[in-house]
Amino acid sequence: MKLKYFDFVGSRKIYYMISAGLFAIALIFSFVFGVEIDIQFRGGTMASYSYVGDVSEADFQKAIESQTGQQVSVNTSENIQTKQSNFNVEFASSEGFLVEEQNALLESLQQTFPDNDIQTVLVNSVSPTLGKAFLLKSLVAVFFTSLFMTVYIAFRFKRIGGWSAGFFAVLALLHDVAMVFATFIIFRMPLDDNFMAVVLVILGYSVNDTIVIYDRIRENEKLYGSSKSLTQLVNDSINQTLDRTIHTSVNTLLSMVVVCVLALVNQVDSIITFALPMIIGLISGSYSSICLCAPSWVVWKERHQKKQKKAAATL
Repeated sequence: MKLKYFDFVGSRKIYYMISAGLFAIALIFSFVFGVEIDIQFRGGTMASYSYVGDVSEADFQKAIESQTGQQVSVNTSENIQTKQSNFNVEFASSEGFLVEEQNALLESLQQTFPDNDIQTVLVNSVSPTLGKAFLLKSLVAVFFTSLFMTVYIAFRFKRIGGWSAGFFAVLALLHDVAMVFATFIIFRMPLDDNFMAVVLVILGYSVNDTIVIYDRIRENEKLYGSSKSLTQLVNDSINQTLDRTIHTSVNTLLSMVVVCVLALVNQVDSIITFALPMIIGLISGSYSSICLCAPSWVVWKERHQKKQKKAAATL
């Protein structure tokens, strides 16, 4: 089936408004509700306790806060293999949780809930220093990934603009990173290692669509030369690759939707916080490559060409 021909360059202002609106929503959520940061980045303690019978989250939380004097957040989970019910507790303090404090807390919980066989399953403590180091390394990885992509695109597509093509490709990637960040903010998911994993995956996925479009622009430029305007050339190239981009994106998207649905059914939070942002990132990656990257590059190239002609005319 032949797809309708779209004027992507001419409609670029609409796409800019859509992206700006999404950014505004993310900023509003950030200021109103704040940004939740996982203990992996800010430091702190995450503990898991097994239990039997019926115990409410509110009662368990109250017992821990009474013993430790700290605010905690509690959620329940179930081990799929053993069917064991667990309470997962995250302590608000960024300080570590000493062994003596762990033992005292467990003893207090066992006394408060004598019929529920409370046992410690796991205690993970992350110091603030280690959390900051992990975040810094993740950001460095993102930076060098973006830098490498800029250099690669600049050399591969020297014929159609080189560095400018690389710059706008990375600009589109930053848009996708912002959309992933917005997903975590809006759905109230703490920024953790899943956030960095999704960002790195999306950086590689999104740039693939951009390279396909740039490659077609280069081929068409060889074929038509100056017989077509740059706007017409880019619109043709995007429309010619649109069918391939849609099919690839939909197939990948469907697989992630299945993963997300299964994770929701089985209440596997660690997979949900990866799969849901991935879905948004995949959509954003295709959108930015088609609607933002190439059209923005055309605007810059045309303005640059006008300045060159004006400068040549004054000589």
